[in-house]
Amino acid sequence: MIRSAAAALFVMTLMGATASAQDNVMKTCGDKWQAAKAANATAGQTWPQYLTKCRADLAAAPGAAPAAPSTPAPAASGAKPAAPASPAVFPTDIAAKFAGEPPARGRQKTCGEQFRANKANNANGGLKWIEKGGGYWSQCNARLKQVRA
Repeated sequence: MIRSAAAALFVMTLMGATASAQDNVMKTCGDKWQAAKAANATAGQTWPQYLTKCRADLAAAPGAAPAAPSTPAPAASGAKPAAPASPAVFPTDIAAKFAGEPPARGRQKTCGEQFRANKANNANGGLKWIEKGGGYWSQCNARLKQVRA
């Protein structure tokens, strides 16, 4: 009975250490990912791709912080890596066809239409429609509010 309790405690301790190590890897890689995103240096990688490379870097150099993962090879599906983000293109005024809408709705529809047009031309400056810290919608809405003020 004592042996099984001691064995269970040992296993739980190992599991806790493993979970803690995994948390540290996630924290380290997550911090690196956020820094790379802020610097527009993800080279088109997704978070899962970046995390895989970061974990491999950590495993290769135990005890050392991972280096920024290198750019992955283009996917076999023929997907092209994202081009460096250029400044986003925003509308300068509410589109005439939405002028009869309530102001908030007119801004939303105008920004949405411009966002979709920008997607075709890669002109959203790397912004998503909504994202933490201010996506395309937030910035576009603020600009159009200033125009109408």
